[in-house]
Amino acid sequence: MVKLNKIYTRTGDNGTTGLVSGPRRLKSDLRVDAYGAVDETNAFVGLARQHTAGNVDLDAALMRIQNDLFDLGADLATPDTGEPPQYEPLRIVAAQVTWLETEIDRLNTELDPLRSFVLPAGSPASAALHVARTVARRAERQVVALAQIEGEVVSTEAIAYINRLSDFLFVAARFANDKGQADVLWIPGKNR
Repeated sequence: MVKLNKIYTRTGDNGTTGLVSGPRRLKSDLRVDAYGAVDETNAFVGLARQHTAGNVDLDAALMRIQNDLFDLGADLATPDTGEPPQYEPLRIVAAQVTWLETEIDRLNTELDPLRSFVLPAGSPASAALHVARTVARRAERQVVALAQIEGEVVSTEAIAYINRLSDFLFVAARFANDKGQADVLWIPGKNR
């Protein structure tokens, strides 16, 4: 159980932050940046939910995703050091990725096939979901960059989850645009 009694501790005043497993890292460290981008994605999903309340199924999926994003943040904030852990760390699991894939397929069956790229526009819900999607893509780039650093372990499930999340958010944005009927399509070279 997480319990937060004191919001400020002054321990970060030197530019460091503590990971879940205890060690301190610079706040500019790529691991901290990666789970920070995941947190930012979560905030934008929450903002998108302000526009999806009328769609109970979509809103419930987004709420579940917000919880999973906290799991992903905890996963990234608890590096696998190869040492036996004092407790079982929270990790993203394959079932969370599979659930996203199932939701993508479920929503996508109600959409017409794309004929062009979709501009991030349309309804307020769709536009907000597109913003969340682009932030998720940035988080993915940071998580993948972290995984490339020697000695930094990031699970394949964590990478798959953040990759699949941006796919879900794209499909959800189209779904929120009257099931794709209100999509704003890119017209290549239109303004030349």
